[in-house]
Amino acid sequence: MIENADGATPLDYNELNGLLPTHITTRGELDFLEMENINQAIIWSENLKTTDILNIEFICKLHKKMFSNVWKWAGKFRKSQKNIGIPYIQIEVELQTLCDDAQAWTEYNTYSPDEFAARFHHRLVFIHPFSNGNGRHARLMADLILEKIFTAEVFSWGGEGLANHKKSREEYIKALKLADEHDFSLLLEFVRS
Repeated sequence: MIENADGATPLDYNELNGLLPTHITTRGELDFLEMENINQAIIWSENLKTTDILNIEFICKLHKKMFSNVWKWAGKFRKSQKNIGIPYIQIEVELQTLCDDAQAWTEYNTYSPDEFAARFHHRLVFIHPFSNGNGRHARLMADLILEKIFTAEVFSWGGEGLANHKKSREEYIKALKLADEHDFSLLLEFVRS
């Protein structure tokens, strides 16, 4: 039985049945396969020539690239309620609103590149569109915004892998919760620490 990591979104029975590799029995094995798939997505994204990434189609495509070797439902919106995120029936509308807002932020030069990417990341995590992998997906999405739209340096995200460093993960979650209250100071500090 695969245990959830601290702070990870629990998967329901149907979602767990979406696991493609049938030999997985531990969280470590799952983490390893997901990381391999994510590394392939990062390589794919490095060759990406477009700046047209602030849309639902790209958001889903990126999630699929990150998790399609592990989960049948990669790139598809969740169909169940979670301990985090908006009601699943509102996902598409809220994602479209986020993308529209981001287009306006670009047009009106509303935020610095760092704040733009951090705010987009926060809203994407808050919506929680997928059954799992939302934080990792939103972090890569923020990095792609910095790279492709602003030609800026990607975030360091606390300088450690969040999955394996409890202190960094706690700081990250604390920063996200403060951002829920419209205070982005800790998140902006964390992403560059």
